[in-house]
Amino acid sequence: MTITLQDVLPSYFEESRRHQSEVWGKQLVFNKGEYIKIVAPSGSGKSSLTHFLYGMRHEYNGNLLYDKANLHSFTVEDFARYRKDHISIVFQDLRLFPEQTVRENLELKRQLNPFHPPEKITEMAERLGIGNKLSTKSRICSYGEQQRVAIIRSLLQPFDFLLLDEPFSHLDDNNSKKAMELMLEEAKARNAGILFADLERVDFFPWTRLYHL
Repeated sequence: MTITLQDVLPSYFEESRRHQSEVWGKQLVFNKGEYIKIVAPSGSGKSSLTHFLYGMRHEYNGNLLYDKANLHSFTVEDFARYRKDHISIVFQDLRLFPEQTVRENLELKRQLNPFHPPEKITEMAERLGIGNKLSTKSRICSYGEQQRVAIIRSLLQPFDFLLLDEPFSHLDDNNSKKAMELMLEEAKARNAGILFADLERVDFFPWTRLYHL
């Protein structure tokens, strides 16, 4: 699978952004298996980009393609299929079900299109230090714990690309490295690509291509 950007620019940005960015207004192709790092200062459209790529928002000029299929022509069913089989995401705002337990949040995701058996949930939670939180409602967990839940959730399905929008904003370096190690293992198991947008470079992410948004 490939993701192609053809002169993409948010409709609410001025045309001058094309000259200031290595992404907006450019011709780019991201291939399955590549690790893409996008350095994106506040206000540069980092979350917009990940939302565009996931098909959640469409306020942009230009074209985005999955392989040769233009997202402008996608139906709700098309997006649902790609999100189930090909594209996973860690949202900056996490989007957990607050009244469901951590395990319920994860199992709901796993059952949509299982890539792992149920016991993998416990294994991943233990690795990221939240094994004792599986029976806790997600709203009671700290933001850092919720962030780790969202990371695990993204890894329970098949994917060709994993989209990361500031996935470590509330984690210390040690927990961030543990989470990154797990994501890299899961991406490698699928020969998947990672597109990682954050405020700055992350030394422990082995990017193959680096862009400034």
